[in-house]
Amino acid sequence: MDMNAIITGISIWAIPVLFAVVLHEVAHGRMAYYLGDDTSKMLGRLTLNPLKHIDPIGTIAIPLMLIVLQAPFLFGYAKPVPVNFRKLHSPRRDMVLVALAGPLTNLVLALLSTVVLFLVWQLPIEMKWLIDPVSLMCQASIVINIVLCVFNLLPIPPLDGGRVAVGLLPYQLACQLSKVEPYGFFIIIALMISGVLEQAAPFLMGLVHTLIGWAQLSF
Repeated sequence: MDMNAIITGISIWAIPVLFAVVLHEVAHGRMAYYLGDDTSKMLGRLTLNPLKHIDPIGTIAIPLMLIVLQAPFLFGYAKPVPVNFRKLHSPRRDMVLVALAGPLTNLVLALLSTVVLFLVWQLPIEMKWLIDPVSLMCQASIVINIVLCVFNLLPIPPLDGGRVAVGLLPYQLACQLSKVEPYGFFIIIALMISGVLEQAAPFLMGLVHTLIGWAQLSF
């Protein structure tokens, strides 16, 4: 085990992972607040303070384990922002909007990271001390945000994609799908262990390489 590689990995990934998972959850809370539910605001979860959102397993243990194992990409999550769907103006419609807010925020972060990466690569070579670490963090940000965006759109409750599907499907089908929620994470774990989710890896990395390629156009 190369300790230098692990320390370097942590220094590169820590900030992008925190931004990705915290802003994902804050986006859910902000959208819910805008649509009538003030639960997250009352609980102090509409803040960018990471201490309010860190989950010991999802925000620290899982990303750290993936760094140590030198996984091709990272995954993590923060404490879910509580949403009382009954308080929303139009619960079924607004549930879709609240659910989409998180993945769309990750997509925006990936695109912003691409823009910053492009700008950093325009700096003179004399600023290599700044170019190297910032470009590595931008590339890490692109990876984690693309993974979070796509993974969370899987139509399995309680993932965001599952809530979107429940909100869009006909009532009877939506009721059937919503019953899956208590077993959702077990299904996801089973898909991971079986290797089914690995089939998405080429697609995910293709998106990542496309964004990085855009940033390289005039490098």
